[in-house]
Amino acid sequence: MADGSIQARCRRQSSLKSASLVAKEEAGKLGSPLAEGALNEREAWLAQRAPGFQDLPGPDRRAIYHFSFLWSLFEAQLQGGFAKANTIRDMVDNWVNVGVLNTGPFTGELAYFRHRYFADGKLTGHFPHLNLRPGDSPQIVQAVIEGVSDTPRDQMLALLMIVWRLRNNLFHGAKWAYKMRDQLDNFTHANRVLMHVLDQHGNLH
Repeated sequence: MADGSIQARCRRQSSLKSASLVAKEEAGKLGSPLAEGALNEREAWLAQRAPGFQDLPGPDRRAIYHFSFLWSLFEAQLQGGFAKANTIRDMVDNWVNVGVLNTGPFTGELAYFRHRYFADGKLTGHFPHLNLRPGDSPQIVQAVIEGVSDTPRDQMLALLMIVWRLRNNLFHGAKWAYKMRDQLDNFTHANRVLMHVLDQHGNLH
């Protein structure tokens, strides 16, 4: 029985090594982004099984990794470890009430998301993929994206609702539907939103 377990474990390790080698060989042949460096065991597993992972450039993967850590820190420091759309909204309203809301550092992120979701006088095809729910303040998000509302409170809430939806779409699987393509800029700017918020309100200093 023990010999069988050892043999099975060896076969699994060999399979993972083979998966890593195959993925790296294919990356080299096809000019895939995974040719950038050696795959670790987790990346080899994902390259073999997760749709699109093998073709995901290194910067895209890193931006998503960083988002996972930043979101976890945001939840821990500012949401009591469990974020919800209504508690995010309450948080923003509290910043307004106590006079500590400052949207100055978020100008670049607001401009990026406006350009992504609103162009040529109408919402772009990317906007529906946010999958805004009724509780996600969709009217406010749309008003800010369209430039109809420019109040600091609405701008901050819209940015955080967009980041919230990116989080839900990532962790609940929606982004696998199109193999994580075209997500580098989304997560780069979402990461900046989270970093600015944590710098201002996260008590990390």
